[in-house]
Amino acid sequence: MLKRAQSSKFLSKKPKVWTLKTIFERKHVTNDPTGLLIAIESKSLILNGIFNDMRSYFFAFFFFITIVSLAQNKAYNLQFKVDGWKDTTVYLGHYYSESTYLRDTARINGQGEFFFDGKKTLDRGVYFLVLNKVKMFEFVVGQDKDFKLETNSANYVKDMKVTGDIDNQLFFANWRTSMALQEEADPFTKILKDSTTAADKRNAAREQVNKIREKLLVQQRDIISKHPTTTSAILFKSSQEVVVPDPPKLPNGKTDSTFQLRWYRAHFFDNFNLADDALIRMPQPVYSQKLNEYLDKLYIPQADTLIKAIDKLVSVAKKNQETYKYTVFTLMRKFQEPEIMGLDAVYVDIYDKYVATGEMDFWMNDSHKKNVKEYAERLRTSLIGKVGANLVMQDLNLQPKSLHAMKNRFTILFIYDPDCGHCKKETPKLVSFFEQNKTKYDVGVYAVCLDSSLVKMKKYITEMKLGGFTNVNGPRTYTKPYNQLYDAVTTPSMFILDENKKIIGKKFPTENLENFFANYVKYHPASAPKPGGGTKPKGS
Repeated sequence: MLKRAQSSKFLSKKPKVWTLKTIFERKHVTNDPTGLLIAIESKSLILNGIFNDMRSYFFAFFFFITIVSLAQNKAYNLQFKVDGWKDTTVYLGHYYSESTYLRDTARINGQGEFFFDGKKTLDRGVYFLVLNKVKMFEFVVGQDKDFKLETNSANYVKDMKVTGDIDNQLFFANWRTSMALQEEADPFTKILKDSTTAADKRNAAREQVNKIREKLLVQQRDIISKHPTTTSAILFKSSQEVVVPDPPKLPNGKTDSTFQLRWYRAHFFDNFNLADDALIRMPQPVYSQKLNEYLDKLYIPQADTLIKAIDKLVSVAKKNQETYKYTVFTLMRKFQEPEIMGLDAVYVDIYDKYVATGEMDFWMNDSHKKNVKEYAERLRTSLIGKVGANLVMQDLNLQPKSLHAMKNRFTILFIYDPDCGHCKKETPKLVSFFEQNKTKYDVGVYAVCLDSSLVKMKKYITEMKLGGFTNVNGPRTYTKPYNQLYDAVTTPSMFILDENKKIIGKKFPTENLENFFANYVKYHPASAPKPGGGTKPKGS
């Protein structure tokens, strides 16, 4: 009888999942139920036994039926024979988005035979075998989970023989075609890589490569048409591009300039089913790539616009619990620390709709939810467009100074630590901007020192020439601590407030201040300033 190993380890490092440490269920090897060979041996013993009465006969008969049923009750049974492999341990692995995991282990006998089986089903997707910590070859798992693959170590793909599974027959047939076409395209590919080749020869080579590529696409389209539910067809279809039609003419004779964008948005996922979790288990993270491409290329980076687009995506992914979980998780990770200012509002919206409501309770435990909630609430305090919380803190003379009492059109809230090296680099830049633009833009600075030492604070103010700022000491506060009112976990942190103390900018390099204010003033002209300069914030 073939023997099997009993341990399972991750093939690669765990995926980066920000504060969520154990997001996805790890699958471990379990002891198998009684094997079929044991059932057959039991049958032999029973049939050769001597039954003294009818009760013994029926007991033995039903025992045989039960044990055979247990043996047949396998969720998957994958058999392999690889000539050139023997007497070692092999691992069954699979992809999950950006990561790879090991699912099962087996012992190879002297003839290169081994198998994987279990009572818990294998999810559809692309799997692979690992030998001596090296990924050897891939195959697919689809609807049929009882099949046999036979090959040899000299050429895994070309010599692959598949028994009992049309999905892998299609998969390896396509793989062999791809390899043959690659050889056919090699001479033309070399021409394209040679920058010294004449333009006409490069164009001719490019045309030949496209013709060769089309041969593979024709075969894949045939598979998609004839075997649409196979994992192979799902894999091939996911890479097929949709062809955007030419824009029609409007009644006035002009071309409909928005037609193609609207059409592409509506048909972007024609070849990609967001509710099919097999697409998460592909060699490339096509699922997350598709989400990112859709949101990044077809929508302007504006929170309200993206939130509406995301709601549509999630409504489709929600049809499958696994894709629902993965889509929400992927989008939260995308907008946790967005590169574009203001898009953290998307993270907060996703939290409100899909985590705070209990929608994700089927996979997020209390600890995960607590971490996500704390992060979302911290972001919520200082979203773009939100009125910034008032800060009232003591200055060097122990007098209270209110952030909301600042009467400039713009107020820069600057939070720093006098011992922070980065603060010492950024502060002079802020001072320079302020001195050059305080009148031009009617801007003031409310500077919060995080060290309780007034001596350190005074020294920093003197050395950095902060005399024109409103300088306050953070620990000496009359309100809640600053980090409960603003998302300022690093120093320095900077927020820009308008005359109504609404947050209009945050967390960008000091050298970008000039560009920010120039653009903001251009598109948000001020009302006539009051004598003496500045405008009074509402509610102050």
